[in-house]
Amino acid sequence: MEEVSLRTLLEKGSHFGHKVSRWHPKAKPYIYEAKDGIHIIDLSKTKMGLVAAALFVHKLGEEGKTFVMLGTKRQARAVISAIAQKEGIFYFTQHWVGGFITNWEEIKKNVMKIRKMRKDKKEGGWKIYPKHEIVKMDKELKKLELVYGGVVELENVPDALFIIDLKKEGSAVKEATRRGVKVVAIVDTNTDPTPVDFPIPANDDAVGSIEYISDYIARSYVEGRMIAEKKGLIVVKPPVKEVIEEVKDTKTQSFKDIKEEKKEEAKEDVKEASKTQSVKEEKKEEEKPVEKKKKAGKPKKIKN
Repeated sequence: MEEVSLRTLLEKGSHFGHKVSRWHPKAKPYIYEAKDGIHIIDLSKTKMGLVAAALFVHKLGEEGKTFVMLGTKRQARAVISAIAQKEGIFYFTQHWVGGFITNWEEIKKNVMKIRKMRKDKKEGGWKIYPKHEIVKMDKELKKLELVYGGVVELENVPDALFIIDLKKEGSAVKEATRRGVKVVAIVDTNTDPTPVDFPIPANDDAVGSIEYISDYIARSYVEGRMIAEKKGLIVVKPPVKEVIEEVKDTKTQSFKDIKEEKKEEAKEDVKEASKTQSVKEEKKEEEKPVEKKKKAGKPKKIKN
């Protein structure tokens, strides 16, 4: 792999953290300074983190192990989908499926269902059904593919995850930690980096930052995987596809664009927190003991 470029990281806006008011104290070692109310990430730490993570995924590929890229936030979906399809890497871009790591045997049933449906459709097995049934099955297949499409060829629990946005993908991190699955992640200044095995301190909202780091990680893994294939190791991987989604031009992202991305992220966090609070309040209401209504008795006669 080529050397990590500090200039490119700077151009991509990887150094912009969140507002000072939204920082996580455990992100302090990665913060260079606060400027205009925004934390600036130390790019020398970003480079160190990216190099360490790249060496890890290279070794992972060399050993023929599996790797899943996870980026479900708005800014990451097209980037992760494009890179993963181009390099033949497993990925999730719609939402994390709860239990994907901790309850794999159940999740695999949906994966196997997609494989069977695809096979039956391709081999003409659907022709025996009436038209309305075929339409129904096609809808079901598309619905399953939307979520599981990037992991259909996966045979077992992945050996590692690459995550964009720890706050959004908290469930995935917890599952990985519980099962000993290694986590590589871009960590911004608003998150706790301690659950991550290979943290890469950087802006996880700017498309350019996400793209540069994700591409570097993906290519490092693929280089290692090629060595495994030359050794004759059996490597499980999805087929390489042409890029379906267009990634917006990241070279022209200005500081203003990046600030807007951060604002949108803050709004989404507020919405998520509000939604969580509403759910908690609803549960509290449900858990309240129902008071038994007293049966209305006959009115007592008042003695004169």
